[in-house]
Amino acid sequence: MTTILKISAESLEALFAALGDSGRRILGPTETDGRVDLGEVQTPAQVADAHLQLTLSAKEAVFPRVERLLSYKTMPGKVELNDAEPDIQPTVLFGLRPCEASGFGSLDSVFNWDSRDKFFNARVEQMTVVGLSCTQADDACFCTSVGGGPGSTKGSDLLLTPLADGHYLVEILTAKGEEIQALAPHLFQPAVNEDKEALLAKLEPHFDREALTAKLPGLFTSELWAEQSLRCVGCGACAFVCPTCACFDIQEEADTKEGQRLRCWDSCGLRQFTLHASGHNPRSAQAERWRQRIYHKFSYFPQRFGEAMCVGCGKCTRACPVDMNLKEHLTQACGT
Repeated sequence: MTTILKISAESLEALFAALGDSGRRILGPTETDGRVDLGEVQTPAQVADAHLQLTLSAKEAVFPRVERLLSYKTMPGKVELNDAEPDIQPTVLFGLRPCEASGFGSLDSVFNWDSRDKFFNARVEQMTVVGLSCTQADDACFCTSVGGGPGSTKGSDLLLTPLADGHYLVEILTAKGEEIQALAPHLFQPAVNEDKEALLAKLEPHFDREALTAKLPGLFTSELWAEQSLRCVGCGACAFVCPTCACFDIQEEADTKEGQRLRCWDSCGLRQFTLHASGHNPRSAQAERWRQRIYHKFSYFPQRFGEAMCVGCGKCTRACPVDMNLKEHLTQACGT
């Protein structure tokens, strides 16, 4: 059951101190040269407060760009194999937007649908998400079209919403959120008659996600994908900033005596992703790779897990060097 309280901006500084005293690392949005990325912070003053979203994605906190899975040494007559253990510490992700926080649910589906991934789960177990509701949006945002919203609680353990008087409305959503509140319960006050919805950004849905998922099987051979992909340069920026993209490659770094096996981010939008050793590529055209990206997120994933593999954050649109607007493309597909 959700508990609703308030906390002042001044008390937030004391809460940060309590988090640090408890041995938790705090990662929050920090701004450098116009970029806002997750960085380690000790006080609220170090947290960027005028940003719309992180430039990159918070998924790296649980799914690193490069991660060692094992190492080995070869010796006469034997191989010494050592499984890697993730370097974990209790971590609070502070100030994540609701779309970003909800992306962890999609990652959980990917990394736990068959066998459970020990690296991913070890990090999630030690992670607490303190979300921050959105009071503004831009033309790339479309969270309300995929089941989210500027004040969505999905993925957060504790959600803050800025109030007009300088306080924050606090929604305590999980046991992890209760642990944060219990560190300094005197800092929190009762919340009375606060209208959360009035404080949030207004964002009307642009398309019906379920209707799009139902329509996609009949559009597989449509010329739409070639038309939409004409500008795409296949750089993969959209996948690397996406909170839910989880494609990876397994690579070996080795010499004749020792080596290590690495898991590295990859993207189905890259030409080499489906390139066979024979030289054949079942997705040789960029249109086919663009179509795969759309179908993965809005057809295949919903069929398996019941929801889209997209949180409507718009990061891909903002990162795209040729201005491919995902919201506009999906709206077009839904109306085809």
